[in-house]
Amino acid sequence: MHDLVVVGAGPYGLSIAAHAAAAKLDVRVFGRPMASWRDHMPDGMYLKSEPWASNLSDAAGERTLGAYCATQGLTAEHGHPLSIDTFTRYGLWFADRLGVPVEERTVTSVAGHGAGFRVETADGYTALARTVALAVGVTPFVRLPRPLRAPELHHAGPALVSHSSDHRDLAGFRGREVAVVGAGQAALETAALLAEGGARPVVIARSDRIVWNTPPQPLVRGRMARLRAPHSGLGTGWSSWAWSELPAAFRLLPGATRARVAATAMGPAGAWWLRERVSDVVPIRLGHRLLRAEPLGRADGVRLELSWVGGATGGSGGDAATRTVETGHVIAATGFEPDLRRLRVLDPLLRGGLVTVRGTRAPRLGGTFESSRPGLFFAGLLAAPSFGPSMRFVYGAGFTAARLVGGVRRRVAAGRR
Repeated sequence: MHDLVVVGAGPYGLSIAAHAAAAKLDVRVFGRPMASWRDHMPDGMYLKSEPWASNLSDAAGERTLGAYCATQGLTAEHGHPLSIDTFTRYGLWFADRLGVPVEERTVTSVAGHGAGFRVETADGYTALARTVALAVGVTPFVRLPRPLRAPELHHAGPALVSHSSDHRDLAGFRGREVAVVGAGQAALETAALLAEGGARPVVIARSDRIVWNTPPQPLVRGRMARLRAPHSGLGTGWSSWAWSELPAAFRLLPGATRARVAATAMGPAGAWWLRERVSDVVPIRLGHRLLRAEPLGRADGVRLELSWVGGATGGSGGDAATRTVETGHVIAATGFEPDLRRLRVLDPLLRGGLVTVRGTRAPRLGGTFESSRPGLFFAGLLAAPSFGPSMRFVYGAGFTAARLVGGVRRRVAAGRR
């Protein structure tokens, strides 16, 4: 029986595996390395976070993004965005140096097995483990607005609706009209790439304005500037600093407060370097709420019914009205929602017995990311209602890996005794 099986090989899974290998645990890692980044993000995208805040974590702190870039003759520089392609190659470089192999097996089931767990894969392999860390990324948790979930939009020949994470290549939309729903980085960058690739996108957003991040302040600043707005892995300012640097303290807040902050903090915004590629290039319909969606007559497009608040900027000063938009395809860049019900890899009996954070469908986690089922650990998005917004970003991987592996070591030692 293995000490630990890590399910998932993205930034969190790889970081956990690196710390576990350094701790001399008997660890197995199942998953496709950097799968979300390799398979679910279009060519041409860039990291929104700063390079120094995008490191995977190893126990020695040596295998940073900057260290990888140095081996490639690249510069990871503050204020200069790096491409998703570079970050993906960094993740693969990190995986090659784990000290344990990453096995590209698809896990189909994690179930209880005595005091431990049974992990089954699509190729018929079974592994037994004392502990399991689920680091499955965000793709199981896509959020689609209710009107876009109608079966006829997904089964009328080619799908008429997709999520922004469904696309590795946007070239197939050349010459077509595409409605992009959302107001955050994914929506705005997807729209920019569509326009630059010859498509005709329009952004539809509920909010009455697009929020654009400002260029980052220099890393080296005077004392007063640092006190007014400290740097952090999630941005500049005291609230960003608190969410990124104090995840252990966040867990001590009341459950309802944690649920609210995890869902609303670090809201939709576009990167400063993206603004000129969107403003006056891509039409943006603000103040529009999606009411209904249906296929056009021959299923060659989508008709959207929108509720609109009048006024030049879609502000709240006008009268509500209904508008209809017809488009060839809808891409929902509407984010992800932590929801255990969507984690189909987890045995229903095991899943149904987990205690959740009040007001959410995410597992309630202890200080080492251990759930109410002893030996079952969670990392990434599902940990956000317990440890805060940093768990939605790569930056949270370092805190997670060190704490989680410490919990695994204690659980394994207790089991052996």
